Amino acid sequence: MASQFLKSNLILSSCYILEFVSLSLSLMMQFTETLPSPLHQITPFSTLTMNQNHIHRTGPWPGFPTSKALGNVGNANYMEQLLVHCANAIESNDATLAQQILWVLNNIAPPDGDSNQRLTCGFLRALISRAARSESCKMLTAMAHVNTNLAINTHNFSIIELSSFVDLTPWHRFGFTAANTAILEAVEGYSVIHIVDLSLTHCMQIPTLIDSIAGRLEGPPVVKLTVAGATEDVPPMLDLSYEELGTKLVSFARSRNVTMEFRVIPSSFSDGFSSLVEQLRMQHLVNTDNEEALVINCHMMLHYIPEETLSFETTSASSFRTMFLKALRSLNPTILLLVDEDADFTSNTLVCRLRSAFNYLWIPYDTIDTFLPRGSRQRQWYEANICWKIENVIAHEGLQRVERPEPKSRWVQRMRNVNFRGVVFSEDAVSDVKSMLDEHATGWGLKREEDDLVLTWKGHNVVFASAWVPN
Repeated sequence: MASQFLKSNLILSSCYILEFVSLSLSLMMQFTETLPSPLHQITPFSTLTMNQNHIHRTGPWPGFPTSKALGNVGNANYMEQLLVHCANAIESNDATLAQQILWVLNNIAPPDGDSNQRLTCGFLRALISRAARSESCKMLTAMAHVNTNLAINTHNFSIIELSSFVDLTPWHRFGFTAANTAILEAVEGYSVIHIVDLSLTHCMQIPTLIDSIAGRLEGPPVVKLTVAGATEDVPPMLDLSYEELGTKLVSFARSRNVTMEFRVIPSSFSDGFSSLVEQLRMQHLVNTDNEEALVINCHMMLHYIPEETLSFETTSASSFRTMFLKALRSLNPTILLLVDEDADFTSNTLVCRLRSAFNYLWIPYDTIDTFLPRGSRQRQWYEANICWKIENVIAHEGLQRVERPEPKSRWVQRMRNVNFRGVVFSEDAVSDVKSMLDEHATGWGLKREEDDLVLTWKGHNVVFASAWVPN
């Protein structure tokens, strides 16, 4: 029944699919009594050869329509529908229907196509990976064959490479710029500044902040920098240890006549950075000096902390995210900056996550065409990171699914629930962000939403920046 229901939905949503499935079945009966030849192997996102080797693309059976014959199915809406039907087929263990849709997707979404095709190819890879991980869904010989080639080779960046990488788009620079201006305003007059940096980009925000701090009229303060040495690897990854990174940051600060103390605390987002929180709490009990400002800088890291959907027994009041925010509030910080992606990948339902991710992650694929040529190493690294995110959202469940961003509205409610209040970004912060955006493509924009700033691409929300103080 499930198979018939899915097939009916597929036919209703697109007459093209009916044609493709009918043709594929008739051709299979006409030309062969054996299994069809396997899907072409989707090339891994190698840091050197992703776009250099042309892949010969053939139909699954003789005469199967090529991408040139697919017509309107090639647009984003149809691609999304195909992916949804494929996900439903995989979830209901309908291997035959899933494979038929995969053949169609394989022909209309080459890894070296336009932005919509490359986006769809990323989701195709993730769905195949999910099917291959499933013990109950046997995706025939083709599935097993492709499974050996699904590894995504993300790049380990040097500091120089990572600095250049985050400067490619405002995706990270937006948060850096808005947060740094708010921090400078909040710590004015303090002789000691303790910054707790929870950043996905490995302190790439800090050098610019040090430069600005060094120019204070009252002279530079002492800066204490604490980072969480996360035990899990999520892109972008750095090719040196945090201890080595700290040495370089201290030397940089010294060159700006700023005294810096650096400390790394091994801590995991999987338990809400409990080790970091405990160390900060102990230090807070000892240090009651009103001359020290405490800055909590959260840049695209908090959405890796597990949230409520991980367990039906976990309540909102006791979730790791809520407990972590409560712990930060107990430290009475001078200011807390929260910057994250304005998306929702938390649903327990695969199709809901797929739709949400597809309608958000088209943005980085669309933007990349405006500034990076095909075949460039930076483009390969950039798209490999996106594909890692897609695979984590689609192919994984439970604790392995760590990409769980929530929309801004939900984070705002979380912050208010633990007794923080929002701070309006100053006109200086807005001006700094606008100046930064002028360095990038015209599709990027900025808008205010209550106290917060939101980065947009062609009018769509991308990343939000918010500032908070104890209520």
